[in-house]
Amino acid sequence: LSGLDPAQPYFQGTPTEVRLDKSDAEFVDVIHTDSAPTIPNLGFGMRPAIGHLDFYPNGGEEMPGCDKNPISQIVDIDGIWEGTRDFVACNHLRSYKYYSDSIIYPDGFLGYPCASYELFQEGNCFPCPEEGCPYMGHYADRFKDKVKSDFTKLYLNTGEARDFPLWRYKVSVTLSGNSHVNGYVNIALYGTGGSTKQHQIIKGTLKPDNTYTAYIDVEVNVGEITKVKFLWNNNWVNPTLPKLGAATVTVEAGESR
Repeated sequence: LSGLDPAQPYFQGTPTEVRLDKSDAEFVDVIHTDSAPTIPNLGFGMRPAIGHLDFYPNGGEEMPGCDKNPISQIVDIDGIWEGTRDFVACNHLRSYKYYSDSIIYPDGFLGYPCASYELFQEGNCFPCPEEGCPYMGHYADRFKDKVKSDFTKLYLNTGEARDFPLWRYKVSVTLSGNSHVNGYVNIALYGTGGSTKQHQIIKGTLKPDNTYTAYIDVEVNVGEITKVKFLWNNNWVNPTLPKLGAATVTVEAGESR
C-alpha cells in the first residue's frame, strides 16, 4: 500500500483506525511532500512516519519548482488546468508525479536512511548502508524483507520539473598549484550512462594540497565513470596568472558505494 502525501488536516494525530497506518497492509510505503504544519503554512500532508518506509523528498515540506511565480506555473507545460491546480497544491501533488516518474526510472529516487534532512544534506548518511537503500515510489516493495526498525525515515533530493529523479555522488577534489586563489571549482562527470552538467564543489579560497568535498545530486545515472571534467575560475583577471589543477578527483556513488 503506497501513501501519496496522506492528508494532515483531520487525520494527523488520530487513532490508527482513522488514518493511514503500517497495520493497514503487509507493506506500507509513504511519500511525504507537503508536511509543513497546516497552520500557518497550509501543509496538506502528514508529518509523522506512519509506514514501514517513509520517504521525505527534499525534506518533505517544500518541493523544488513549486515556488515558481503564479503566472509561469498556471501557463504550465502541462496546460492551464494542471498549472492552476499545481499553483494551489503544488507540494501536495508532487507525490503522485514522483510516483509516476518512479515507474519509468527503476533506479531513480534512492532514499537514504537518516535521522533528519539536515544530516542528509551534510552527507552524514552517505553512502547507502551494507543492505542497500530502498527506492521511493513504485519499486519500494523490493525492500520489504529488509525493513529492520519500526519506522524508517528516508531522504533524497529531486529535480524541479520532470524528469524528477537525481543521483547522488560524493566528489572530493585535491588541488595542486602554485598559489592561493579566490574562486570556485566545478566538476562534471562522464560515464557509461551519460554525462552531467557542471556542479560546484567549492567556492571561496582555493588552496593547493587541500581537499574539498561536496555531495552533488546529478540529473543522470552516470554508470561506470570514464572521465571527469575539472574547471576552476577566479572571476577576475589576475596579473600573476595563478595556475591550479586537480591532483586527484575521487567520486563515490551512493548506491554502489
